[in-house]
Amino acid sequence: MRILGIDPGSRVTGFGVIDSDGRHSRHVFSGCIRTSSKGFSARLGEIFSGIQAVLEEHAPEQVAVEQVFMASNPSSALKLGHARGAAITAAVVAELPVYEYTPRAVKLALVGTGAAEKEQVQHMIHLLLGVRQRMGLDESDALAVALCHAHTNVNANKLRGLS
Repeated sequence: MRILGIDPGSRVTGFGVIDSDGRHSRHVFSGCIRTSSKGFSARLGEIFSGIQAVLEEHAPEQVAVEQVFMASNPSSALKLGHARGAAITAAVVAELPVYEYTPRAVKLALVGTGAAEKEQVQHMIHLLLGVRQRMGLDESDALAVALCHAHTNVNANKLRGLS
């Protein structure tokens, strides 16, 4: 299964593509969409177009997106929500299923604690995927969302088989 993970942000949106059977995962491609300093609407368009380009080039079968956490600044939370919407819309237009995970669930799935620091998550990405390249935290967070989905999806399928 090819999965695109997305860590949305209005200035920097991380993305990561993995191939996974739920037990073994392989890094395919990852990076960041860095929006310009244009107006906010233009930045949302850049996120939408950037995710569309990743979808076209790497053909994931599923998309996993990090949910909005409640920031102390309501304006920041709203902008983050809009960025998520732009990314999700690109996936929906491509007729792909979209799954959402809280930051706590992602950290728990990768590190074993929902209170893990971003650097701990990044360290686990390097270990689990064998990625040697340097990457920013937005990129490693996106790969973490994809891995969280891969692990959650295989476990959900196992549970369905038990019922």
